[in-house]
Amino acid sequence: MEISTGTGDGGQTSLTGGQRVSKNSLRVCAYGTIDELSSLIGVIVAETPADTIADSLRQIQSDLFNLGTDISTPNVDPALVASARIKTVHVERLEQWAGSATKKLPVLREFILPGGCRTAAWLHLARTVARRAEREVVAVCATEGAAINQLAIIYLNRLSDLLFLWARIANDFGQKDVTWSV
Repeated sequence: MEISTGTGDGGQTSLTGGQRVSKNSLRVCAYGTIDELSSLIGVIVAETPADTIADSLRQIQSDLFNLGTDISTPNVDPALVASARIKTVHVERLEQWAGSATKKLPVLREFILPGGCRTAAWLHLARTVARRAEREVVAVCATEGAAINQLAIIYLNRLSDLLFLWARIANDFGQKDVTWSV
């Protein structure tokens, strides 16, 4: 696969299927943020001991690659990405992990600020990037309607919740959550 083709030098890129669009299109911005999130999760994996959530984070990176492909493919030909779509099973996996994480944590009684230990801070940053990706996918959906897999939005919503829970767990193993006060 050739990396530098020069075809994007004029500010255009190709979606899956060959359609040319501006690099500042909502769809391209959305899958670019998903790519950014995957890279950020790679940083977290590098910072995280192997016996914790590293394997789950790697699975999420694979899911995000599928999600980026999903978003970069308008529903004009679903066969183009039939295997790379976000499916119910991906969302359910996040929900299972979130359920397990919730059981390990005390009930949250006040707002917390991002921070604490290094891993928690990275997880909070990833959570905010996931929220941005979700907003961008919603924007694509608002302009293109049925051209977006609705499970993509649900997946990103569940992922940001999970990253929040994992940040709390990371702090539970060392530093405490930083609480908000007025």
